[in-house]
Amino acid sequence: MFDSKKELLDKIRLGESTFLEFKEVRFSGNRIIGPHRDSLADGFAAFANSRGGVFVFGVEDATREIVGIPAGRLDLVTKLVREVCSDSIDPPIEDFVLDRLSLPSSSGVEAMVIKVDIPRSLFVHRSPGGFLHRIAESKRPMSTEYLARMFQQRSQTRMIRFDEQIVASARVEDLAPDLWQRFRTPRSDDDRDTYLRKLGMVGADEAGAMRPTVAGVLMASEEPRRWLPNAYVQAVAYRGDEIRTGSGEDPYQLDAVDVSGPLDRQIVEACRFVAKNMKTAAVKTMGRIDRPQYDMTAVFEAVTNAVAHRDYSVYGSKIRLRLFDNRLEIYSPGAIANSLTIDSLRYRQSARNEAVCSLLAKCPAPDDPWLITDRKNIMEKRGEGVPIILDNSTRLSGKEPEYRLIDDAELLLTIYAPLHNEANISS
Repeated sequence: MFDSKKELLDKIRLGESTFLEFKEVRFSGNRIIGPHRDSLADGFAAFANSRGGVFVFGVEDATREIVGIPAGRLDLVTKLVREVCSDSIDPPIEDFVLDRLSLPSSSGVEAMVIKVDIPRSLFVHRSPGGFLHRIAESKRPMSTEYLARMFQQRSQTRMIRFDEQIVASARVEDLAPDLWQRFRTPRSDDDRDTYLRKLGMVGADEAGAMRPTVAGVLMASEEPRRWLPNAYVQAVAYRGDEIRTGSGEDPYQLDAVDVSGPLDRQIVEACRFVAKNMKTAAVKTMGRIDRPQYDMTAVFEAVTNAVAHRDYSVYGSKIRLRLFDNRLEIYSPGAIANSLTIDSLRYRQSARNEAVCSLLAKCPAPDDPWLITDRKNIMEKRGEGVPIILDNSTRLSGKEPEYRLIDDAELLLTIYAPLHNEANISS
């Protein structure tokens, strides 16, 4: 916003507005005494909760005079901005853009200023002043009704689903061509933006500019965590049946990896982690028969469901995959979508992220030896995923997997390993 010096100078001469705020920076020695951290946090959050905006540090708000910041103290202001965005706002604002610029003062002397661009956020932010939004040139507390509407718009229950929201700080060019062009068919002859919009991977912002959607970032960027910091799978294989503190000679974690990248890649790599780290029982009663701990087709369905149906609007919560000697646990952020219940999961289906599910249905299933399935694509909307998880796993272990909702905020699936008392167990 206000990307050229001329445009920024013109806006400064006109004064503060819905999208622009000035801050003179005052020092006492090497310490910043103004503006106050809480005031900055309130201003940043108000912009993020609205349509975004720009702070210019080094401009006196009443006179619009460019007073500048001493060059030797620019680092102090930069540090303050980063600390306020990360420590004084919940959830933190992480995708701001900070620039150091030289602008002419009224006397014609060049002065250093810092421009901070705060984009419209995917989340609702709370600052020391509460939940604030921007009205004209001031920040105001949100009414209860307005706040409820904000949460509705930026959560799973709104009319426009979260995965269809635009990511205001991203550009269409941030989508990797090889990742979105793989969805093209011989009949797809639209131009780039039209085609991506049909797929739900881009949308128009308030100014009419095309921006990637959450689904676009998740499926066609090499690192979705740039915009959605917790859009990944944290996978850990433990020694034993519980999490414990291990010594250097007997580590309690046997393997650990953060699986990121496009969602289809996350699904495949998370399953490969399980296949690599699960144990195999060699049953010798009637010749050697290798029996895996887990039915990998069931694991594939479970990981796919977790990645496809998790609530990406829940900030600070990633998918957690925990592999123990006696069980596999998969934690997926968010309550069960729509009107589903634990008891109805086997019999009904509902998609929280329609655009994501549609794109995963176009991705080919992995050609790995551990996956035994007749499906051609990662998702096929036939409602068979949960029955496969329950039935295949029960046949292997003799114990039905369990779904459990934790604090209405996280869905936990536990798949049990079989007890091979007569077997030789190997990794």
